[in-house]
Amino acid sequence: MTRGDAAAFERVIAGGGVAVFPADTVYGLACAPDQADAVGRLYALKGRPPDKPAAVMFFAKALALDALPELGARTRAALDALLPGGVTLLLPNPERRFPLACGPDPDTLGIRVPDVPALHGVGVPVLQSSANPAGGADARRLADVPRALRDGADLVLDGGELPGTPSTVIDLRGYESGGSYAIVREGAVAPATIATVLAPPSSGDLRT
Repeated sequence: MTRGDAAAFERVIAGGGVAVFPADTVYGLACAPDQADAVGRLYALKGRPPDKPAAVMFFAKALALDALPELGARTRAALDALLPGGVTLLLPNPERRFPLACGPDPDTLGIRVPDVPALHGVGVPVLQSSANPAGGADARRLADVPRALRDGADLVLDGGELPGTPSTVIDLRGYESGGSYAIVREGAVAPATIATVLAPPSSGDLRT
């Protein structure tokens, strides 16, 4: 991908469109997280239940941290250590930010910061979900994205072949107060790697 692709991606998102794009794990669908029509269209393309939450993706770690100033110091340190990378982090959301991404639980927000150098210049967050029908196989190559999704998107970016394993989902909602966390879904980043980042040497109450 080129710098022009990143600029086109940002324009499409800002304009209320839907894009197919390469993350650092699998291909995804993206739209503006604060535009209900765009979110509804993305969900309809996937056949995703409208009450199922999605993650908000930022393309630079600093943008994610700036967007969530209420996070405590311990949680911010965890984000600083884990991001960017192939993880989705479930965070407390006391300010109920990005409600369209939260589904029935506005007090929880999932975020992603992928390591995709070609998109580092994108300055807007996106609501993102994997580029497959709900319950379908993840797409490692653009050709694996169903034709209906590619035809229904306003922009399609080809990032070549990706690793093909979706992100590891980590629940950090209890991390600030007690240092506890849980791996909700194993994926691109191994539990042992996460433990080396999140488990303080003296703590015995962390869940992996």
